[in-house]
Amino acid sequence: MFENVAMAPPDAILGSTEAFNNDPRADKINLGVGVYKDENGTTPILGSVKQAETRLLDAESTKSYLPMPGAPEYAAAVQALLFGRDHEIVAAHRAVTAHTPGGTGALRVAGDFIKQVFPSARIWVSDPTWANHKGVFGAAGLEINTYPYYDQDRKALAFDAMMRALEDVPATDVVLLHACCHNPTGMDPSSEQWQAIARAAETKGFVPFIDFAYQGLGDGVEEDASGLRTLCGTCPELLVASSFSKNLGLYRERTGALTLVAGSKDAAQRCFSQLKLCVRRNYSNPPAHGGAIATTVLNDPELRTLWEGEVKDMRDRINGMRRLFVETLAAKGVEQDFSFITRQRGMFSFSGLNKEHVDRLREQHAIYIVGSGRINVAGMTPANMDRLCEAIAEVLA
Repeated sequence: MFENVAMAPPDAILGSTEAFNNDPRADKINLGVGVYKDENGTTPILGSVKQAETRLLDAESTKSYLPMPGAPEYAAAVQALLFGRDHEIVAAHRAVTAHTPGGTGALRVAGDFIKQVFPSARIWVSDPTWANHKGVFGAAGLEINTYPYYDQDRKALAFDAMMRALEDVPATDVVLLHACCHNPTGMDPSSEQWQAIARAAETKGFVPFIDFAYQGLGDGVEEDASGLRTLCGTCPELLVASSFSKNLGLYRERTGALTLVAGSKDAAQRCFSQLKLCVRRNYSNPPAHGGAIATTVLNDPELRTLWEGEVKDMRDRINGMRRLFVETLAAKGVEQDFSFITRQRGMFSFSGLNKEHVDRLREQHAIYIVGSGRINVAGMTPANMDRLCEAIAEVLA
């Protein structure tokens, strides 16, 4: 039976990392996978995480299973971070949260829930979007539509085209929106644009689904939640997939959450019963360690302050690399205007490099970038910037 199985195509992002790992060239640079690197090229363990783990290891008394949706205190910490501790949604118990294996797990559980409860519903994703969105939702059996998001010529948000598309979304459908640090473009709606999106959702009646993977890496922990909270002001129902991979550095702990907001506590609990069935059929219950770390950091004032400072340091380093990248490209003689990169937010830049450029960078210079031209700015360092920009100048010449 297995002799007839065909080789699957490599993943657009993780497949690039496999190729990078197998590349013997000593000066190779990986700007593909979305992992934060410090100025030494290392993905660090945050000090707040280290302290939380020490406390947890000293106090841990069991390795028994968690409940299907995870620990209640984790859910409470996630909701407080998303909405604010005193938000009406939290006070009215209109939100329910399931601890999932990473943000990807949250997306899949949500996809299964939508297909199970609303089998004719379609999901709309931005064009472009994270490479795995379509794979995850397609595997859940959902029909996928797209709405315009990025204007390649202007290197800016295609907001007018986006809004025209949202006007055609029926009330039976779900629209996926990136809360901040849009992956892959790095272009986010302004406050006024979020208000317009919220009005469209309210008027048309579609359910917003917020992918919130980078809270804190855009403009700040609270600031990055402003789009979500704007939607909460007008939309009685929504979904949120969130993750602590990036902002707590818990990549391998796979610590995410799916939060559902309903119009009432009773409706939320009925939906929660269906979400738990989806969890049971996928992975039964979540891993404990990452959720315990996140809960400890978020609920302890001292660790919370330390963590927010560490997130700011990451955010500042990324923004510093954006500026240095633009300056160094100009210094290397690149005439093309790359200043738009400093207006983007988060770990990623939609660089404008095409597939030919990407292929040449990999083959001739051992520089790995996603085929779409998306660059992980957090993978840049002062040490590799000169070589990176010299290579880009060469392939653009």
